[in-house]
Amino acid sequence: MTEREPENGMNRPERGILIAFEGSDGAGKTTALEAMYADLKQKGYPVIKTREPGGSPTAEKIRALLLDPQNSIDPRTEALLYAASRREHIRQTILPALERGEIVLSDRFLDSSLAYQGYGRLLGEKVIEHLNDFALEGLRPDATLFYRLDEQSAKERRELRGDLNRLDAETRDFFDRVNGGFEQLLASHPDRYLVIDASRTREEVAAQTISLVEDLLRGAGYGR
Repeated sequence: MTEREPENGMNRPERGILIAFEGSDGAGKTTALEAMYADLKQKGYPVIKTREPGGSPTAEKIRALLLDPQNSIDPRTEALLYAASRREHIRQTILPALERGEIVLSDRFLDSSLAYQGYGRLLGEKVIEHLNDFALEGLRPDATLFYRLDEQSAKERRELRGDLNRLDAETRDFFDRVNGGFEQLLASHPDRYLVIDASRTREEVAAQTISLVEDLLRGAGYGR
């Protein structure tokens, strides 16, 4: 793999790497991502963190519409808005970072739409995948970390967190379908995911995340 000239003693490949953090709301993926980001920054890696929906100025405006608990949104409209947000996200944030050889840590990506809109909203996995094919033009994460947690534990964490958004307030049946959708994706594409037991302590989850990502980065050509 071709590498850029080292910066501050750190080699980086010509193209960066996109790592998605996935899981149901309350599984702890955002906390793990923050720990991973802080660790990589401290070690001098060229890294950015971002999120979905959102991650760019236009996409953040779409996020506000999607998550506002005062809004009632048709499921198809919701799917279209997520795809539109993702399109702006990759054009304004992700692709430029990858072209600079940076590591992109994304809190959610396409798999969340497959699980939440495809399964949770009963629109179908293939419909959501085809819709996002148009938005993404073939871009997919280089690796996906999935944080697995049972729904009851996830619900308790969401309630402790407070400040529930529009999706957080959905029914147990909805989240059961979402979790079932994630499990279907894991079963159908086992080589695409690195699965982490999110029921363990925050420190244990962070340590496993850091270990897995550092292995990925060595394989991608990052290092001193």
